[in-house]
Amino acid sequence: MKQTEIGNSIADDAIPEDWEVKTVKEFAAISTGNKNTQDADPNGIYPFYVRSPIIEKINSFTFDTEGVITAGDGVGTGKVFHYVDGKFGLHQRAYLIHDFSNVSAKYFYWIFSKNFYSRVHAMTAKTSVDSVRKEMIADMLIPLPPLPEQRRIAQALSDVDSLITTLEKLVAKKTRVKQGAMSLLLSGKVKIENGTFAKCTRFKQTELGEIPADWEVKTLGEVFDFYPNNTYSRDCLNYSGGEYQNIHYGDILIKFPSVLNCQSVEIPYINEGIRVNFAKYGVQNGDVIIADTAEDETCGKVTEIKNLGDKKIVSGLHTILCRPKNDEFSSGWLGYFMNYSLYHDQLLPLITGIKVSSISKTNILSTMIAIPTLAEQSAIAAVLSDMDAEITALDAKLAKYRQLKTAMMQQLLTGKIRLMEKEVFACEDM
Repeated sequence: MKQTEIGNSIADDAIPEDWEVKTVKEFAAISTGNKNTQDADPNGIYPFYVRSPIIEKINSFTFDTEGVITAGDGVGTGKVFHYVDGKFGLHQRAYLIHDFSNVSAKYFYWIFSKNFYSRVHAMTAKTSVDSVRKEMIADMLIPLPPLPEQRRIAQALSDVDSLITTLEKLVAKKTRVKQGAMSLLLSGKVKIENGTFAKCTRFKQTELGEIPADWEVKTLGEVFDFYPNNTYSRDCLNYSGGEYQNIHYGDILIKFPSVLNCQSVEIPYINEGIRVNFAKYGVQNGDVIIADTAEDETCGKVTEIKNLGDKKIVSGLHTILCRPKNDEFSSGWLGYFMNYSLYHDQLLPLITGIKVSSISKTNILSTMIAIPTLAEQSAIAAVLSDMDAEITALDAKLAKYRQLKTAMMQQLLTGKIRLMEKEVFACEDM
């Protein structure tokens, strides 16, 4: 390895002996576009690259080339990058790096996108980075392996990126399918009878609107007893360990699913030394916990407790702990239904506050729950749970590929690991 003066947050400024270091202006041209946002046409035939990750359409092209695009200002400054190859339009405040000499455009895309934001941030006195000057790009030092190795690095990173994109599309597709299933099953438009799906043919009018004739409607006040919550803030919680675990409203809003499997989801612990009244705040299987505060209309989101085992979990800050009075609910039904629009839309007129939205136990007592037969509740919850499990597994796989991509970029773009023609090896002099 040899030391350099790269200074672009590329690890240790050390690169393999056979790599070069050049400024961008030594091996590429830098151009700006001549279009503005008003030139976009949703029915256009060419891609139009603006200053955000969104790619618009346009009816004329400015460039027909291979290159790399980055935003010149706005929220995408130093963060938005596109690899292009073909005809496209370009916004007047976006930069195109092109006409590469003995440098792979795709390799440049990967190393430029990894390091450019930190360079921009270091070169501006502003707290919020919002503008790129041409010289910030032109004078940036880039480590360059031999051209064949550049191409191998670019291909390896592109391959893993393609896998990530495929998984992202699959997760999005599965999520849309689940949303469609929820819309049909939780409204009763489609019923599950003897393990098969059938269109519902008998309805009745209720306070919730039209629902299947064999469903009941009751208020929260009729079906739940309400229990108090503690007020422990995030400062009182940790993820290392403790005797008691805590359901914080922020986790309900952002992290926890509709049905919380307590054995498989990470739930924070209460710090040792804090006295916990478990008899007062403790939760049970089948309990529903409502987040009574949020910054938007997600206020009122719920999670239903499942598979508690021997864990000691309490209901935390800004939550409403609801416990069914009897056994008329199958596991999972309340969690799915109370997050569905047929229930959650009832909360919207009851939410108060301007900067922070909140809802009170008193206000939700008269909101309505639809109650199918226990058998139908169980069947619906099972279908949605299976869909959730599939999406969760895909999300976990996606997270691993993203971690792999990050690790590959760190190793390959610094020369710590070399991609030679027939083998991969670590650089010995690190």
